[in-house]
Amino acid sequence: MDSFLNTKRPPVFCPGCSHERITKAVDTALVKLNLEADKTVLVSDIGCSGLFDTFFNTHALHGLHGRALTYAAGIKLANPELNVIVTMGDGGLGIGGAHVLAACRKNLDLTLIILNNFNFGMTGGQYSVTTPSDAVVGSEFLNQAEIPIDICEIAKSGGATWISRCSGHDSSLPDILCEAIKHKGFSIVETLGLCTGRYTKRNQLTPKVIDEMIERLPTYGGIVEKNQRPEYGEQYRNLANQQKSLPELLKVDKIFDLKDMKRQEIVILGSAGMRIVTAGDMVCYAAISAGFNASMKNDYNITVLRGQSVSELILSPEKIGYAGIESPTVVIALSDEGVQRRIKLFSKLEPSTFLLKEKSVSIPETSATVVEIDFKEYQIKKQDWALASLGFIAGKNQGITMEMLDFALKSRFKPAVYESAIEIVKKLATITM
Repeated sequence: MDSFLNTKRPPVFCPGCSHERITKAVDTALVKLNLEADKTVLVSDIGCSGLFDTFFNTHALHGLHGRALTYAAGIKLANPELNVIVTMGDGGLGIGGAHVLAACRKNLDLTLIILNNFNFGMTGGQYSVTTPSDAVVGSEFLNQAEIPIDICEIAKSGGATWISRCSGHDSSLPDILCEAIKHKGFSIVETLGLCTGRYTKRNQLTPKVIDEMIERLPTYGGIVEKNQRPEYGEQYRNLANQQKSLPELLKVDKIFDLKDMKRQEIVILGSAGMRIVTAGDMVCYAAISAGFNASMKNDYNITVLRGQSVSELILSPEKIGYAGIESPTVVIALSDEGVQRRIKLFSKLEPSTFLLKEKSVSIPETSATVVEIDFKEYQIKKQDWALASLGFIAGKNQGITMEMLDFALKSRFKPAVYESAIEIVKKLATITM
């Protein structure tokens, strides 16, 4: 193949823009390597460098700004035989910096070409993460308050195994790109170039000045010895193949037949430490054993150990398309924090809703059928209130039955824990009110 360039969509860069030279250098490298077009993928994002995917007769993917490496990683892992090349500007480099670091750490066999022209050329010449502090750019003084990053230094510390920095006008760029693409692992080629549409109108930057800049910077010309290690995809597959067994999927068979299977929506309102989520899990497990579909949505503070804890459960004989609670059939109110978290719920409850509340908990006015229990009277510790509540509603056949709950506890808990749990459940299962 003489050229991979798309003659129907030639480069459209500003006159003198280094991107056009780099485009031709990439084409020359692909031809030199004798790559197959249908096994080559060009991945780009937003910006002038994002136009690269339209210029080549290869597979291509154009994605969000700064995210090109994430798509490229997925493509390479899905099909390791593909040659995946990513183009990214200094704008995408700043926006997607975390993805660049992740790629350096993983060492997946990708080639990243960074087209660094020191500004956001497409959107007005604003400063980027590589803009020199003394440059004049379209975002006034902001670049003067920061220092530019050295992506090659960052990539080295991040674990990249092949790094090169050169001018976009370097005649040896095609050969550099060939070496980068051939490297088995993550390779970065940072090209320094001219943005004639924006940057060079205000700043004295020429190919000679770029060469002088590169001379002052640390030299990077390929292999980073200290970072050499197996390629990520290969290592991943080797480690995966060494796994003797994979965790078995949790499967619950239907063992109970209920005469009247109606949709149930159960809301448990409590606080951290009351094992609300565990109680919700028990309800779902019990429901599945009777042939229900079950969904569980939890709400608790990011600190986990304090604040509200809410579990919203849907048990349905039909498939559940939306996990939001619409018409609760059972509400269990065990703490003021939980109640406040769902305070608007109470005014919407119907008389048919069974509402179990702990004696000390305050609830707003509601049309629901309210049953009050003093857990302290039954010597039940606060962390067991949710579990005890399940015993109460199961004893009344509200949502689940005692047989279903007993099965869930026995299946999910170890024998010693089960014995303790079933004792708590039975304390309230036989209460009549």
